[in-house]
Amino acid sequence: MAAQQQHTEAQEDEDEAYEIVDLTTYARSHQWWSTVFGNNSGPLAEKYSVSTQIMMGGVSGWCAGYLFQRVGKIAATAVGGGFLLLQIANHSGYVQVDWKKVEKDVNKAKRHLKKKANKSTPEINTFIEEATEFLKKNVVLSSGFIGGFLLGLAS
Repeated sequence: MAAQQQHTEAQEDEDEAYEIVDLTTYARSHQWWSTVFGNNSGPLAEKYSVSTQIMMGGVSGWCAGYLFQRVGKIAATAVGGGFLLLQIANHSGYVQVDWKKVEKDVNKAKRHLKKKANKSTPEINTFIEEATEFLKKNVVLSSGFIGGFLLGLAS
């Protein structure tokens, strides 16, 4: 009985030793970009040397380009392979495709997309403006990213 009471007391002490952390509050106060780039959200030109900015942009651009290349190859292979299998199945008689209906549906989708494209939402315009402002403030970092991205695509 005494051993069980000691075990229960040890569990209570162990439970009290842990602090309950609200993740939303923690994430707001400890943002990862604040530790990397500092709390000031101004242009990077004020914080890092040109060579550091080019390296940061180049490395992140190369990683993004390399991943874009790999994912693009996989996606192209999947889409091309699926289309090839569909053509083989159509030629063998397993699948009958009504091409007139496909063409009609594609044209309908094109008209629908053109209507939607003309009515761009304000959120997209705001995002484009923010991205343009960031690129203007961080020209060196952006140019390093573009160069690294192109290298990543080529490798």
